[in-house]
Amino acid sequence: MPTSRPRLPRRRVALPLAAATLLVPVATACTSSTDSGGSGGDQRLKVAMAFPPAQAMSPYGDDAVTLSRLAVVEGLTRLDRNGKAEPALAASWKRDGERGWTFEVRDGAVFQDGTTLDAAAVVRSLTAAQQASPKPRVLSDTTLTATAEGASTVRITTRDADPLLPQRLANPSLSILSANAYGKDGGQVDPAGHATGPFTLAKLNGAVSATLERNDTYWGSKAKAPGADVKFVADGTARANALRTKDVDVAEYVPISQASLLGDGLVHEFPSARTNGLSLNTERGVFADPAMRAAAREAIDPRALVDGVYEGRADAAQGLLGPGVPWAADLRTAPTGRAEAAAPAEVRKTKEIVLATYTNRPELPEAATVVQQQLEKRGFTVKQVVRDYAQMEADALAGKYDAFIQARNTLLDTADPVSYLASDFTCDGSFNITQLCAKPVDAAVDKAAALADTDARHRAEMTAEAAILGSDALVPLVHERFVQGYDDNRVHGVALDPMERTLITADTRVE
Repeated sequence: MPTSRPRLPRRRVALPLAAATLLVPVATACTSSTDSGGSGGDQRLKVAMAFPPAQAMSPYGDDAVTLSRLAVVEGLTRLDRNGKAEPALAASWKRDGERGWTFEVRDGAVFQDGTTLDAAAVVRSLTAAQQASPKPRVLSDTTLTATAEGASTVRITTRDADPLLPQRLANPSLSILSANAYGKDGGQVDPAGHATGPFTLAKLNGAVSATLERNDTYWGSKAKAPGADVKFVADGTARANALRTKDVDVAEYVPISQASLLGDGLVHEFPSARTNGLSLNTERGVFADPAMRAAAREAIDPRALVDGVYEGRADAAQGLLGPGVPWAADLRTAPTGRAEAAAPAEVRKTKEIVLATYTNRPELPEAATVVQQQLEKRGFTVKQVVRDYAQMEADALAGKYDAFIQARNTLLDTADPVSYLASDFTCDGSFNITQLCAKPVDAAVDKAAALADTDARHRAEMTAEAAILGSDALVPLVHERFVQGYDDNRVHGVALDPMERTLITADTRVE
């Protein structure tokens, strides 16, 4: 890989709104192909999801994660509790040269529309993802070329050596869909009825609701629930109230403010590696000056957020990678190359800055208010912009805000932070809200991405973290803990998956 790259036009993709650790889900989406399943009763699931579809369930943005969390789509691989790749639609694989891998497609798997899964279908899906615009975030730091070698063997080559390819292929944006999912005009990709998961997306009612039906031809364990009725409810209090009144069985992302009111029987808290951070626009405006970014960083007190906004259900951020990446703390080094902070008198001379965040995670607007107060105490003049994330994603990626608070899943793409570092902080990163383009950062990320040895890659990733933190492009705020809502006396098989790829599974049921 080159050590630096020219700045390219920013690509517009959906906001990543999540994060991860490495704990085992309560239930996996599929087990043995010989399990007949369907033994959990005949009650349909009622589910409240936090984020409405932003791209009509396109697999190339964050809607892919929603499809995965609803057990609709699958890739060639999936991840175990430690982020290791396991067989899914690929029964096995092996490395074939420095840049090549071969995958054997699972025998007997069919798409929800009745067509057969084969090597040609895999090639079609991976090629479409590679050619998509905007490119899926998971492919922001690599290029895949897939070819069929017979009916059941797929050979995949990458632009550079990619030791994380099996983990990469577990990303929901690289799900395998049937030929019927792809329009002849190359337009919107439609996963409804064309995926392979235990549930079929039967109907999508815009950003309001969706209907899932059990996939009775599923290759693994059949879903124990006959289907699911899904509502997209951006308001966190409304999701909590629906759970309290039993209008829904499962409520995604219960707000911290509602957790203590619901009680332990309805809320389930578990650690995460999600980092909530303050992204500063390094390309234009006040924060193009490194001294102003340093002043903003010095103004922030994460402990006030932990105690005040998160009611102790979060950890003050120490870096980009939190407690859900257990090896990070021991390898962390001091930030490198930091500028000296501008004096308050100089800060007061700057023009008004726009601080933006979104409403879909109810803690973020509260956090923005605290951050605004802290910045103003330092001398900045701050204007807040707070809206639904779907209304602001394009502007955030285009660098139209001076500062942006987001909750970022650092392990979502490949279960290894190198893809997060590449997509968010390198010159041609596809999710670079900070607009950072720095040769030392690119060089450090490139070095980490090229290393096959896990320990060596982790050390290199922490060197890259030190370079990114040294730029003050992002000020880490807190590491959140996930809170999912369901009544554990009557709802079973919900996946508490810190990597956020599963929620509803084949085993999820109401009894």
